[in-house]
Amino acid sequence: MKKAQLPEKTCEACGRPFTWRRRWARCWEQVRYCSERCRRSTAKREAQHQR
Repeated sequence: MKKAQLPEKTCEACGRPFTWRRRWARCWEQVRYCSERCRRSTAKREAQHQR
């Protein structure tokens, strides 16, 4: 499959678009962030807002 034909989503943390990856084949519906760094940064932001 060509990269241009892969599904695409927008990262909830940074707002950048990212494409489907093979390791996300089973859980694509639950993927919300483009990277581990974005996932961690969102958790930190939420913890700071609760204080």
